[in-house]
Amino acid sequence: MPDSRDARPGGSEPSGEGIGDSWPGERLGLPEDGPGSLAPFGRRVLALLIDWGIALLISTVWFAGDPVVTLLIFAAMHIILVGLLGVTIGKRLVRIQVVRGTRAPGPLWSAVRTGLLVVILPAILFGPDGRAVHDRVAGTVQLRM
Repeated sequence: MPDSRDARPGGSEPSGEGIGDSWPGERLGLPEDGPGSLAPFGRRVLALLIDWGIALLISTVWFAGDPVVTLLIFAAMHIILVGLLGVTIGKRLVRIQVVRGTRAPGPLWSAVRTGLLVVILPAILFGPDGRAVHDRVAGTVQLRM
């Protein structure tokens, strides 16, 4: 399982602090605000809603809105787009990106991350570093662009 160094730009060691951090992402060596800082929760949720809406639209037009197909389209969008580009359409619109180290996570880590994301519960459980379980397990972080 990856450690928190995998998600840090530059790959340096985390400070080991957590309780007294001044801002989310400080422990990961991220700036407090601006590009490269941890993406705020509201932007992350908005990106998910946009992506889900796109998957639902595709499912409705071509598959009669089948909920399983909608979930599969949503998962495929995340695995492919986040894995290769670090963004989905929703993430790009709200200006956030997913990175592992300094690059897009790749299809394998994106699949792990997406598998946990569709379970939902890990996506709402946040750690002291400001990341949800699906990001911590995959060694990824969502940054402002």
